Amino acid sequence: MKIIILLGIVTLIILALKKSISGNDKKLLDQPAPKFNLKNSQGSLISLESFKGKWLVIYFYPKDDTPGCTKESCNFRDNFQSIQSLNASIVGVSLDPSSSHQNFQKKYSLPFMLLSDGTGETAQKYGALNNFVILKFAKRQTFVVDPKGIIRRVYRNVNPLKHADEVMNDLRKLTSNT
Repeated sequence: MKIIILLGIVTLIILALKKSISGNDKKLLDQPAPKFNLKNSQGSLISLESFKGKWLVIYFYPKDDTPGCTKESCNFRDNFQSIQSLNASIVGVSLDPSSSHQNFQKKYSLPFMLLSDGTGETAQKYGALNNFVILKFAKRQTFVVDPKGIIRRVYRNVNPLKHADEVMNDLRKLTSNT
């Protein structure tokens, strides 16, 4: 009986993960980006409207100062100037508090904003929230928003080591078409 219950639980977890990985790309792609109003690492409120007129790369990540998240953030840091030269800003979002973001940002000299989505509401709007009853975290997913606030790219499966290059290449294509 215990084995059947355990298999049932494992099956539910696998189905939940499979559903969460697929996300809702079709609903978001070419649609207005969900609005947000989140605190940055200094505690100031930042909204989607703050980036109007520029391209915006919003990357969601699970947790500050963990191996994959550090690699991804540092990869964006190392490509920051090139991405910025395409009239684009970068924003990292996780459920960590602003104080954690401040330490993470300082430790790795991250030149872009990290925003705190403590409730997970923004991650949920973007389909980037894993919510397992008592355990909540942002999925590693990225969205490219055009200067008018429309989502032009959705990345549901992200390789932290190669992702910044992928985003930069797509931004080059997108900006050359405008």
